[in-house]
Amino acid sequence: MSSTSSNVTPTPAPGGGCPPVGIQLEGVILPPLLLMAVILGLLGNLVALWIFWFRIKSWNANIVFLLNLVVADFLALVSLPLRIDALLRRHWVFGDAMCRLNLFLMFSNRTASIALMTIVAFYRYFKVVHPHHRFNRMTKHQAALFSLVVWLLVSSPRIPLLAYNHIKGSGNKTQCFFFTSYKEASRAIIILVTMHRILTVLEFIIALVLLLFCSVRISRFLKERQMGKPEKVRKAMRVCVAIVVIFLVCFLPTTITTLGIWLNRALWQWDCNAFYMLTQLNIVSLGLNFLNSALDPIVYVFSSTLFRAALVAAIPPKLRCHQVEDSERSSSTSQSTGLVELRPARASEDE
Repeated sequence: MSSTSSNVTPTPAPGGGCPPVGIQLEGVILPPLLLMAVILGLLGNLVALWIFWFRIKSWNANIVFLLNLVVADFLALVSLPLRIDALLRRHWVFGDAMCRLNLFLMFSNRTASIALMTIVAFYRYFKVVHPHHRFNRMTKHQAALFSLVVWLLVSSPRIPLLAYNHIKGSGNKTQCFFFTSYKEASRAIIILVTMHRILTVLEFIIALVLLLFCSVRISRFLKERQMGKPEKVRKAMRVCVAIVVIFLVCFLPTTITTLGIWLNRALWQWDCNAFYMLTQLNIVSLGLNFLNSALDPIVYVFSSTLFRAALVAAIPPKLRCHQVEDSERSSSTSQSTGLVELRPARASEDE
């Protein structure tokens, strides 16, 4: 697979589209970014899985949603080592079947992570703002069934990824690329890429709107109900803002570059130089998507009072810090105000 020379302006093929995009900018930026996401993310998610499975005895709907979020992040992260190897080698050596599975895991679990993140926020919104809504009476079994439906919904649009060959090039120049456009691409692949880009933009916009709505409503509700406790209000607002900021940092660049590729095709009729630049930036921005999987255990799971209590209980007493114990004892007797661990005044059974 050849790269584009900086001295020659490539021209679109007669049927539309540009020649294949070689590994350039992403080959320098992505490996360290993805490696950091894998190390931090797998460490955090493995600890979270262990705590959920072995240390938390009483599960509820919120714990089920959080566990599914951790699973989605974990599956997304385990797909990255092959991608890192391909970027370092500048060559995909794992064959067609692993290429299809790798792309399926990357994209379907990215969508699942966004969907479950939004569900956790929406669940908290109902617990805090509408404590008597029947949605709050969801059992852990109902939450598990609801999570299964979510997995089916987010995975089904990605199943066609498994049906097509995404290997490009030959010999020791093959690459496993899906999100670029090749002059030899079939109509089915073009439709698949278009559907992928539509989903990328829609899932970001829908999730962002819901996250902003939940954050603003929870903050306003707490400010009205906790006028005598400004520190708790500030804590809740900091958590809400942090979640939205991390979401924007991790997913906004991919959305912008995806829209840029669309505009390039619609307005400039395949300006190949612009297409290459936007495609390179789009691929690099995917690294930020997976950084979100590394941050999720910190933002959601580690901000949970129930999870923290289980984690501290798992640490041998001799290794515990007295300040940590005092903090946990204090937090266990106070009302949590984080987005994941927010409780309504009358919802004593929650987390």
